[in-house]
Amino acid sequence: MNVTELNYVLCIAKHQNLTKAAQELYISQPTLTKHLQKLEREMNGKLFSRSGNSYTPTYLGRRYMEYAKKILEVNQDWEKELQDLTLNKEGELNIAFPLMRSSSMVPQIMQAFHEKYPGIKVNLLEEAYAIQERLLLDDQLDFAIFNEAKPHPKLEYETLLEEEVLLVMPADHPMASKGREKEGYPWIDLKLLEEEPFVLHFPEQTTGQIALEVFERYKIQPPVSIRSRNTVTCVKLCQRGFGMCFVPENYIKNLELFKKPACFSIGEKGIFSTLTIAYRKGAYLPAYAKDFIEIARKSV
Repeated sequence: MNVTELNYVLCIAKHQNLTKAAQELYISQPTLTKHLQKLEREMNGKLFSRSGNSYTPTYLGRRYMEYAKKILEVNQDWEKELQDLTLNKEGELNIAFPLMRSSSMVPQIMQAFHEKYPGIKVNLLEEAYAIQERLLLDDQLDFAIFNEAKPHPKLEYETLLEEEVLLVMPADHPMASKGREKEGYPWIDLKLLEEEPFVLHFPEQTTGQIALEVFERYKIQPPVSIRSRNTVTCVKLCQRGFGMCFVPENYIKNLELFKKPACFSIGEKGIFSTLTIAYRKGAYLPAYAKDFIEIARKSV
């Protein structure tokens, strides 16, 4: 087994099509076909069953790919460790971020990181949701930053930040005077807002799920005028009077808005969300990856 062959087989399995696999690998289809035929001759068995243009892994193919993934992981770990041993002059870091979260975190993190590691290329993979699943499936990812998730036995987790999820409304909204003073943000009883319209994230997003749980806890069903995956959009729609919204505190602090909205804790104790860093158990993290995590922790 060599790395090239391993990647060829995994790419064919990914697309289940030789033409698409060849395009991703930047080689011709005849070249890819020759490599596959040569490998199958050496193994004295078929790695894929063919049906028209569709290539489906056989049992032999599936077993081959299980070992292929392990070999590639070990190879990647060695390459990262070798970079550590050669003083981290060059390297690459692949990080998955929540789609909107990166805009409020990455600029300040990258400024400090780039000063220390100018030769490290950073690829930010911004995802709308299901980042944990992406981390488990994508061997190229070093780690991911996302909100709460159900723990998975193949991943290690570190808490990056616990932040409050705030209720946001226009500063001149009649309900803005209903807040009760406390340390931090004034708090408001959500029961007062059961007839008010809301602009919410979708339920599969963390803040969208938190909104549904809060409504259930307060036994209210306020009207939802608009849903959006984009936090900035939610806040700007809120400011134009389309409804109130829920926003993590760190977003509000980093949003550049012409006029700041009114922000409230939800109830006396507030509602909190945890921002997590996760990486595969046993995976090798080079020194610059560990430093990125530490810089992120200090920056938020």
